Amino acid sequence: MEVKLVHLSKHFGDVIAVDDLNLEIKSGEFIALLGPSGCGKTTTLLMLAGIYIPTYGEIWFGERLVNNVLPKDRNIGMVFQSYALYPHMTVFQNITFPLKLKKVPQQVMSEKAQRVADLMQIGHLMDRKPAQLSGGQQQRVALARALVKEPDILLFDEPLSNLDARLRLTMRGEIKRLQHELGITSIYVTHDQVEAMTMADRIAVMRDGRLQAFATPDELYNRPKTLFVAGFIGSPPMNFLDATIVEMEGKAVVKGAGFQVVLPDEIGKIALSRARDQQVIYGIRPEHAHLDPAGSIEAEVYLIEPLGREDLIDVRLSDGSVVGVLEPAGQPVRVGERVRIRFEEEHSQLFDPQTEQSVLW
Repeated sequence: MEVKLVHLSKHFGDVIAVDDLNLEIKSGEFIALLGPSGCGKTTTLLMLAGIYIPTYGEIWFGERLVNNVLPKDRNIGMVFQSYALYPHMTVFQNITFPLKLKKVPQQVMSEKAQRVADLMQIGHLMDRKPAQLSGGQQQRVALARALVKEPDILLFDEPLSNLDARLRLTMRGEIKRLQHELGITSIYVTHDQVEAMTMADRIAVMRDGRLQAFATPDELYNRPKTLFVAGFIGSPPMNFLDATIVEMEGKAVVKGAGFQVVLPDEIGKIALSRARDQQVIYGIRPEHAHLDPAGSIEAEVYLIEPLGREDLIDVRLSDGSVVGVLEPAGQPVRVGERVRIRFEEEHSQLFDPQTEQSVLW
């Protein structure tokens, strides 16, 4: 089922929760609505579900305008953050509740419930009540209840936020596998950029009710078009340093307090054509900043964070700080030590400090 949002807005009095949102979601696509708290992603999801009526704009499911269609008539499945299971009902009764409302015959209801429960690997738990289940099992019940209706669209409202880290990792894979197998158009709300990056075909990044970017995880990570997207996508976040871009001996050179980077010709020509002799914000991701005795940037080690396979090292330049990656972990570096670091120039990002737009993409 294709989904289109056309100039969609939602106002609560003087507060604009969603502002002129335009999205086209392909049939069978898994997309994530990603952004910080208050950015409008859940409000958008609730408008898709029919719980909120848009102030302006249109919502299309295929060729059908659904602005004024009741939630029960939209053929959607929704999975909530809180699971929203009925505590007095068994797993079987929770899963079949939507079918019971539609007065589906008992035999058909039982067959559908068992099939979807087996798919979710909870077929042996049908007689238990929610209090007898683990968090992961409860989430599977909630997902099974959404799937048993055979919906055209699946809506997820931060469904993994109540699970522990290991179980979140498992359920991420399960939901992605299931969505791929069933081919149901899915819209997933999260503030966790790792969830969005690992699960979604495309990600809609939102901020203050407005769409900032809508692209694949690879595009958002490697070619961020705004300063906000560059800083929000990636963990640890991208390093930003104030700088100026100038031309020296036919090369684009980024100069800042305590560092200088010569850009590769491919991106250097673009940068010079758009921002020569201008102030820029230089961006480099931690995995592209390394400890190197031959590096041109001198810094002082401020903090070391062991992560097992690698260490994160926080160093201070003459004006600003940079987080880099030490790989393998356990290298003989001490806090307070003077070191040299190197940036992988081909991974440099440049942003206009006034517009916060990328100079390169």
